[in-house]
Amino acid sequence: MVRFILFMAISLILPDNTISQDRLISTGQIPILAWYGIPASETSLARYQELKEAGITHHFTGFPNMDEMQKALDVAAKAGVKMVVSCPELRSEPEKTAKRFMNHPAVVGYHLIDEPSMTAYADLGAWARRIQSVDNKHFCYVNLFPNIADSARLGTADYRQYIRECARQIPVQFLSFDYYPVLKDRLASSWYENLEQVSDEARKEGKPFWAFALTTNYDEDHVTPQTLAAIRLQVYSDLAYGAQGIQYFTYWSATSVNTASSEDQRGAPITAAGKRSVVYDRVKLMSEEIKTLSGVFLGSKLLWVRHAGKGRIPDGTVRLTSLPTAVKVLDTNGAPALISLLEKGDDNFLVIVNKDFLNSMQLTFYGDEIVKKVLKDGTIVPASAYESSMELDPGDAAIYLIPKAQK
Repeated sequence: MVRFILFMAISLILPDNTISQDRLISTGQIPILAWYGIPASETSLARYQELKEAGITHHFTGFPNMDEMQKALDVAAKAGVKMVVSCPELRSEPEKTAKRFMNHPAVVGYHLIDEPSMTAYADLGAWARRIQSVDNKHFCYVNLFPNIADSARLGTADYRQYIRECARQIPVQFLSFDYYPVLKDRLASSWYENLEQVSDEARKEGKPFWAFALTTNYDEDHVTPQTLAAIRLQVYSDLAYGAQGIQYFTYWSATSVNTASSEDQRGAPITAAGKRSVVYDRVKLMSEEIKTLSGVFLGSKLLWVRHAGKGRIPDGTVRLTSLPTAVKVLDTNGAPALISLLEKGDDNFLVIVNKDFLNSMQLTFYGDEIVKKVLKDGTIVPASAYESSMELDPGDAAIYLIPKAQK
């Protein structure tokens, strides 16, 4: 049952033009992880408090040794940030490393590898089980390739097999994959198919999944994804497909962290010089929206997801042809949109995402009186309080609550 906190004003006699308001609450928050976070050379309480103030709950970056890892964990605990352990000793001495860190209040998990081939799964599974023989309370973390990787990198020609075998051979608590779809003036064509694949396979394996939003530049095509509209489009699409964790790539400019990389990763929330960019403030705003709307997304079950708009919909997706019975009209007026229905307790949430990160969408929507609109600050008001035709900003989402009996 989704619970609401009523404003005290509701208990008063309200004027006819006053709309009573409820507020959505949640028992937890969608995790927000910073990839390539604060480098070891910058470990300080001020830096971790800065990261916390950006709304980030989980921190990941590689540390050169266990002692540097320990130092960062101690500081992170003071700042209230959780950390994924990553240091060379985790590989060479997994039991010893897990034993050292398992009771630390800042530890949330152990990073094994990024983008492995399926041929490495057996070894990764054995490694994870060695860690879990000492500590089975914290997760082992593996991040998978997107579906644009070729068979040589995947270790198979079947991308769904690549996902399934990760879940079956490695004792991970959740699946994770990266895809950075926002290009200069378009979306990558196979991104939504990738979300379909991972969401579906995760459901079949009985595991949640985490997904990414690009918050930096890294090549000629990915030069504008750090705009708020582009970040919103990625995050709300991930969440609409049922993602239970959001990961920002990157937090600190990875050019300064990974000097061996051929990618020119600039424009991150924190620059290579250690200064905030404008993206820091955008990430902070996005993180606050994720936190506030966790009452919608955290622990929700995806019932279905559809695509709308004139022209061809993405490969591997399904076009919207029917609506929940309580919704009388949902019209994007030809604009590309993602629509999903999430179930949580006794309620359903209808999520409508503007898939255009450059242009607003004119959305026409109205339904039965029972339908409510969920605002960005967590306020819940009757949907009828708004005009039936409204502008939805680039990359943004509109969310409606429909009691399950009226779905």
